[in-house]
Amino acid sequence: METILKVLLIEDNLIEIMKMKRTISLLELKHSIVEAKNGEEALHFLEDKSQLPDLILLDLNMPKINGIEFLSILKNSDDLKHIPTVILTTSDNQKDLQECYKIGVSGYVLKPLKYEDYVKKIEKVLAYWSINELKKY
Repeated sequence: METILKVLLIEDNLIEIMKMKRTISLLELKHSIVEAKNGEEALHFLEDKSQLPDLILLDLNMPKINGIEFLSILKNSDDLKHIPTVILTTSDNQKDLQECYKIGVSGYVLKPLKYEDYVKKIEKVLAYWSINELKKY
């Protein structure tokens, strides 16, 4: 059975946020998207344990706390480390990719340039996590 996901999108680029919302709408998905413009804002949101997301989509290149720093904080928190986190980035830097998996990321997805390719990737990522047996803590 597919689950309607609560997704936390951590992204500082307004165009990328709009692109994600447009994609969810285009695919007619019922998932709810909460945005945080940086890691600091996301950590503040995650303080409220009553509304933890089912999935985090995380950009790497952000001000204040970058994606790798945020991921480290998240995975070192007993209350938050269970939340699946997928990197959604333009960085194909192998060092970033290896570091993210070392820390405990659930996936690493490159944002394609063509919107149609972006839609296909987001559809697959969300489809996977909506049928995955997510553990509620």
